[in-house]
Amino acid sequence: MGQATRRIQRRKKARMKLAELMNNPEHVIVIHYSCESFYDRPDGSSPRITSIAVRNLESAQTTSFSIHQVAEINSYSLDEVEQHYDQLEKQMLDQFYDYVRSHSGYTWLHWNMRDINYGFRAIAHRYRVLGGQPVEIHDSDKVDLARHLYAIYGRHYMDHPRLQNLVEKNEMSHREFLPGAEEAVAFESKEYVKLHLSTLRKVNMLTSIVQLADEGMLKTNSTWRDTYGLYPQAIGEWLRDNWLAALILAIVSIVALVLELLK
Repeated sequence: MGQATRRIQRRKKARMKLAELMNNPEHVIVIHYSCESFYDRPDGSSPRITSIAVRNLESAQTTSFSIHQVAEINSYSLDEVEQHYDQLEKQMLDQFYDYVRSHSGYTWLHWNMRDINYGFRAIAHRYRVLGGQPVEIHDSDKVDLARHLYAIYGRHYMDHPRLQNLVEKNEMSHREFLPGAEEAVAFESKEYVKLHLSTLRKVNMLTSIVQLADEGMLKTNSTWRDTYGLYPQAIGEWLRDNWLAALILAIVSIVALVLELLK
């Protein structure tokens, strides 16, 4: 299989997956979470989780699990969170995995939640550290939106940090949004509510991005070459994606042919 064929197949597969999600949005959960920084950890401990937000792609109903909410239920002030963090984090993850258990078979749409540093495995590991038994989310039920956009639009579709720049490019509201580095600072400052609001904002953003991408309306920095590549097969791909342009081109060609015959 040549490079051109592989590129086209990856792109086609990614577009089909997004279309599949949008055709069954009631069974898609958009997820994002915030945590302590996973860099510069000389003791090797796993980063604490501060909040998780999940949103149904169809109904837009959003459920959140956060340290400060659990602290309030336990009648702790925000100043007391740190001394009870293990207890509160465990209760928060109990709630999250109850949600996972009740949504078996759903598809989980995420942004770069791929490994033990940051991802589903990181959440599961943290829960085990605290004495919990996580409910497994099968890899086949996880869809990484970041990787699918890369496959559709090419490697240069957006500068890093891609999520933040994509949001700005598409003029989405990014009030309460915190980049990763600022989230780490917020954690150190015990600004748990700010982290919670940022997590909620990000699931809203991911929802908007997947909808725009499926509609072919997502603004990116990609050139024609980035998206389709310089292959003969690319013309066919472009025509399939831009059916209106293809139709106009066909009509113009027919009219030109008719005019030529009438001379």
